[in-house]
Amino acid sequence: MAAASSPPPTTAASPTDSTVANGAARLRFTLNVPFPSALEAQIAHGSLMPDAEPRKGGISKELRVTGNCLNVHWEADEARILRVSISTFLDLLALVLETMDRFGPPVPR
Repeated sequence: MAAASSPPPTTAASPTDSTVANGAARLRFTLNVPFPSALEAQIAHGSLMPDAEPRKGGISKELRVTGNCLNVHWEADEARILRVSISTFLDLLALVLETMDRFGPPVPR
């Protein structure tokens, strides 16, 4: 019998205006993912943090936890690179959420 799964967290995403540096537009995107607790946000952060961007230039990604919310901010030189990075991150986030749901809420230490 499968356990009842909790609904996925509500996310807030916001593309922000491009900035121009050295004559080239820089694209920015922010994703905020709330979790039921700060501990679960920290667990997700720890699981997703090791995945650095494969390209050395052209894109950057920053992950932070504020309370029970995982905040992710991207900056990229090209829309295609930004799209691929966000898509890959969302796939990994879905896996983390499924794993957390399967194992249940964390036990505080």
